[in-house]
Amino acid sequence: MSQYSILKQKMLLKAFAGTISCFCLLTSSVFAQDIPIETNNSAMVLQVDKNKMIHVGYFGVRLKDPKEYGQFDNQLQQNGDPSGVANSAYSSSGSRNLFEPAISVIHADGNTSLALRYISSKVSKEADGVILTEVLLKDPVYDFNVRLFYKAYQNFDVVEQWAEMEHHEKGNVRLNKFASANLYWNRSNFWLKQYHGDWAREMQPEVTELTHGIKTLDSKLGTRADLFQPPIFVVGANRSPEEDFGEVMLGSIEWSGNYRIDLEVDNQNNLRIIAGVNNFADSYELAPDKSFTTPKFLYTLSENGTGAASRNLQAWARKYRILDGQGERLTLLNNWESTYFNFNEEKLKSLLEDTKNLGVDLFLLDDGWFGNKYPRNDDHAGLGDWQANKKKLPNGIEAVVQQADKVGTKFGIWLEPEMVNPKSELYEKHPDWVIKQPNRPEYYFRNQLVLDLSNPKVQDFVFNIVDSLFIKNPTLAYIKWDCNAVIYNAYSSYLTHQSELYIEYVRGLYKVLERIRAKYPKVPMMLCSGGGGRVDYAALQYFTEFWPSDNTDPLERVFLQWEYSYFYPAIATAAHVTNWGRQPLKYKVDVAMMGKLGFDIAVNKLKPEELSFCQSAIKLYDQIKDVIWHGDQYRLVSPWNHDFASIMYVAPEKTKAVIFNYLVSNRYAAGSTLPVKLKGLDPEKHYRIQEVNLYNGATSKLQLNAANRYSGAFLMQVGFNPVVNAGRTSVVLIASAID
Repeated sequence: MSQYSILKQKMLLKAFAGTISCFCLLTSSVFAQDIPIETNNSAMVLQVDKNKMIHVGYFGVRLKDPKEYGQFDNQLQQNGDPSGVANSAYSSSGSRNLFEPAISVIHADGNTSLALRYISSKVSKEADGVILTEVLLKDPVYDFNVRLFYKAYQNFDVVEQWAEMEHHEKGNVRLNKFASANLYWNRSNFWLKQYHGDWAREMQPEVTELTHGIKTLDSKLGTRADLFQPPIFVVGANRSPEEDFGEVMLGSIEWSGNYRIDLEVDNQNNLRIIAGVNNFADSYELAPDKSFTTPKFLYTLSENGTGAASRNLQAWARKYRILDGQGERLTLLNNWESTYFNFNEEKLKSLLEDTKNLGVDLFLLDDGWFGNKYPRNDDHAGLGDWQANKKKLPNGIEAVVQQADKVGTKFGIWLEPEMVNPKSELYEKHPDWVIKQPNRPEYYFRNQLVLDLSNPKVQDFVFNIVDSLFIKNPTLAYIKWDCNAVIYNAYSSYLTHQSELYIEYVRGLYKVLERIRAKYPKVPMMLCSGGGGRVDYAALQYFTEFWPSDNTDPLERVFLQWEYSYFYPAIATAAHVTNWGRQPLKYKVDVAMMGKLGFDIAVNKLKPEELSFCQSAIKLYDQIKDVIWHGDQYRLVSPWNHDFASIMYVAPEKTKAVIFNYLVSNRYAAGSTLPVKLKGLDPEKHYRIQEVNLYNGATSKLQLNAANRYSGAFLMQVGFNPVVNAGRTSVVLIASAID
């Protein structure tokens, strides 16, 4: 045996002995144990075998007796797993794993193997109903550790997972893959609902049965990462996902950059889900004694279809993730579609009067207010030069804000602070602040490039853009934060390791947003990206709302908002009345009411009866918005396979419900021929039905009984017909408890 082999063997024995010693000190259970991660209705159970390997032993409904989780494996009669690690809780590469790994590394000595063994676990209570489980894993040969974290929000059936890596080797370790989560699900077959799209065509659903091999959902765009494919999905077990039936899981990555979700049906017909940062160009050099923490992956598991799962997720988001998710929102008037880039101070002051007259809370000044050497008169110039354009605004933004104060309305402003036009003073002064390859031609997305937020100086610049606006205008009440470009020719003049740019860009963005929120914790901000190309729950902890799509055609929005609602609540979903679409004004207003209401129209061009209708609708919205924003949502009739759509919001106390109904077909005699079964009411209560938001003094066509009194049981078991047809394309109902 060579000296090298003898030395290597001694090192292995020493390392293994250290592992055993550490294991004995940190845990009292030496062999086979269960580690349950439970919510009120679901459970994932990690199991440690006699060799200290950790597996996902159970994933499904929560059992009353925890001792019975261990019996699940005895009921499986599947073909054997030759690797013994197919159901690993965090599968590694280079050792025994035969499937897609959750983690892959190159050690300091060049070795590519990793075998993780269980060391210890601990459970802590973070808050009422919030339990954090931490599991420590260690390689028996290399001094490399992984900590797995599982945060269970018990009352909402939501679990967040993430991982943390650290090592104490003599040199850097390269992380080639570093997933946030590794799930394993035993069922007979699986169906995936995923989404695709593009500008103005977001959230297009596709449902397919998962077959053997790997189905990958991912993004490589860098910034508006989910423009083509959002990081959200649904899996149905044993059947295609349905609204009110079947076992389903809703999942999502909490990360505003490149992501990757692998869904692998293995040789035993079980499903492995591995989700995290997309590692296609994102390897990471991890120095000794440093740690790397992955983004969070969240899921909710339901036995009662996608409807119950989405209500769990929406309620969780309002309480724990969306900024001020249990608070209020501002209705607004945006100038974009009425002026585009063509405005001046006098025109804006006139729009402030329109804002007050309309009755909304806030006026939002959109793109085009900045740039002097390169004025922002179209989208080819000015980004990066955030000084007020002297020709349009000779007295600065301050004069318009002061006028808003006088008028008695709030003022908000549009920014795109992460971006730069090549035609800008910023680009001329700081070309090293721009993400671009030094020896390649520049390639533009919407005539712009992306600033390098991995650079602390750029982070300071972006923060100061926002900070200076608030310092100069203390009453500034709203920020629309846009992001229209993707990353081309990825290269950072600041970073040493170019493979870390995509990660450090997003981390830099979060650092900026954290600073903004530390100083301005409650100012409403819209997360915008030419549409829904950026929304996720990592970003939404800094924003009060997001912009689902530039497509504001109300017919299209019925479909878009239907799909978004599986993952995001109404209080976070900005919906505006615009000139898009051929539907009546009432239809447009009704659809926008299903989210956070705004207007993007020329108020001075409205007919008197149209203005009066909008004013009345805003007053009505003030009466029902609490139910829409904070109530439980039920999807009653799907627009995808019916002539009309019906969506319902129910107050937590079940004393009031708001039901929106829309015609989505122009076929002859299309409409609601049958009653619609309502959901979520109290079967013992009685309700009065009222049609609201009628246009131009129209009378309701509802067929009501003499007393207008219906039991909750009747409304849910028999239903109520909203009378939707070509003459009544949009119908809004309120059901109010009367006893």
